[in-house]
Amino acid sequence: MAETNGTNGGTEQPDLSAGQPQVNVIGQYIKDLSFECPDPTRFFRGPGNNPNLQLNFNVQVNNVQDGVFEVGLSLEGEAKSDEGVLYNIELLYAGAFHLKNLPQEAIQPVLFIECPALLFPFVRRLVADLTREGGFPPLLLDPIDFAGLYRRRAAEGQQPTIS
Repeated sequence: MAETNGTNGGTEQPDLSAGQPQVNVIGQYIKDLSFECPDPTRFFRGPGNNPNLQLNFNVQVNNVQDGVFEVGLSLEGEAKSDEGVLYNIELLYAGAFHLKNLPQEAIQPVLFIECPALLFPFVRRLVADLTREGGFPPLLLDPIDFAGLYRRRAAEGQQPTIS
C-alpha cells in the first residue's frame, strides 16, 4: 500500500496565491451610531414645509498594524424643514482589511476606493433601517463614486492620508 500525505492526489499542491495581491476582509462593524428626533410631535404634524437633508460623508483610514488597516465610513446628516430639525443621524461604520503583496502605489487607491465600496451597501442599509425605525420614510442613500471622489480630492491637492 502506498503512503499519501493526506491530500487528494498524494502530492503537495502549490499555493497559487503566493505572491499574488490580496485584500481580505477581517471583519466589519458599527463603531458609532446615533439617531436623534428632537421633536417627536413631528409624527403627528408631518415633515412641514421645505424639508431638506444635509449629508456629510467621509472616509477614514487607520493603519492598525503591518498590513492591517481599519477603513471607516462616517456619515453625519440633519433633516430639517422650515419648522425645525426633523432628525439627526451619525454613523461610523468600519471594516478591518488585511492587504498583502500589494505594490506601494496601489495601497492608497485600494484603501480609499475599493474598501469603502465594499462597506457602502451595509451603510446604506443601516441608514435606511434606522430612519424607518425612527418613524420616518427610509433614507435611501445614492451610490457614491469613491474612485471619482478619490481622483477629485487628489486633483485638488487634498491627498487622503492614512493615520
